[in-house]
Amino acid sequence: QVQLVESGGGLVQAGGSLRLSCAASGRTFDNYAMGWFRQAPGKERKFVAAISASGGTTYYEDSVKDQFTISVDSAKNSVFLQMNRLKPEDTAVYYCVGYRSVITTTPSPDLDWGQGTQVTVSS
Repeated sequence: QVQLVESGGGLVQAGGSLRLSCAASGRTFDNYAMGWFRQAPGKERKFVAAISASGGTTYYEDSVKDQFTISVDSAKNSVFLQMNRLKPEDTAVYYCVGYRSVITTTPSPDLDWGQGTQVTVSS
């Protein structure tokens, strides 16, 4: 079993920044890529970003690629999401995921999921 624990969410004004963190523990896998999804109220869960285990390859949803930065600390089995210039439409629950095989942008139950952290951006 893998446990993913997110932290760093909260309330921020539009234009501000937040840094989300996620630590993985338990049984992880070699080449354990990690990423983030988000779910806004009344909407589907959507892919945000992902990063390979080495940190050498990153993937972003188009709307956030110039605004968010994903990074990884492989030694600590941790992934981070730096979110800048936040907008009210970024308000959502952000979920950390672990990929046991290939990176996918589909919110599959085959991924390892954290419990989520709320990000609220006020206008």
